Amino acid sequence: PPPIAGVHGASVERVEGNGLTAFVSRVPLAEFGEDPLRRNLNDLSWLERVARQHEAVLERALEGGTIVPLRICTIFADEQGVASMLGERRSVLNTALDVLDGRQEWGVKLIVDRGALERAARASAPEGFEDEVEGRSAGGAYMQRRRQERQLREIADRLAQDLAEDVHARLQDWATDAVVNPPQNPELSGHEGEMLLNAAYLVETAKVERLHELVLELRELHRGL
Repeated sequence: PPPIAGVHGASVERVEGNGLTAFVSRVPLAEFGEDPLRRNLNDLSWLERVARQHEAVLERALEGGTIVPLRICTIFADEQGVASMLGERRSVLNTALDVLDGRQEWGVKLIVDRGALERAARASAPEGFEDEVEGRSAGGAYMQRRRQERQLREIADRLAQDLAEDVHARLQDWATDAVVNPPQNPELSGHEGEMLLNAAYLVETAKVERLHELVLELRELHRGL
């Protein structure tokens, strides 16, 4: 086991079965039983603490070889349950280990300032767009402004979509595989701005440095947003 405390501060132990090894930590049912776990998963501070502990074990284990991460709070009643899982899912896990060998998974999140996006939308609006209100009655000017606001939102949404698709396509070219996930909850992740892309890319270890360079290039290219 990696020399690091596991979830809830417990030691990390090995459970072996069918030629595979699982790293586990013993946790109290008072927090990780079915009912308390359901409540705790809605407690952001609890969830952040457990997620960081889980991630720390994964990072340390990865230093020693290829791993298949299980979801946070994957709970088994006892060691036999873990060993049974290793046997039942042996083929799937072996395939996953083969796919992941010599590769790394990197998460990329694209976040924009909505205000900057709207300014870019206004700058790309047709010539004379702002002048269409002039000469109208108060009611007509109001309705025209509302139409313009709606049109600017649509332009901004198209810019956002095009930006996300372009960034994803360029990163995907460097990846063996890619998965696009739903945007994260700002309260959970702590990010500011609008998340346009939340994706994970499986990249050959030899290509990771170039992936980092490409991310920096894309950040500079779109810094205004």
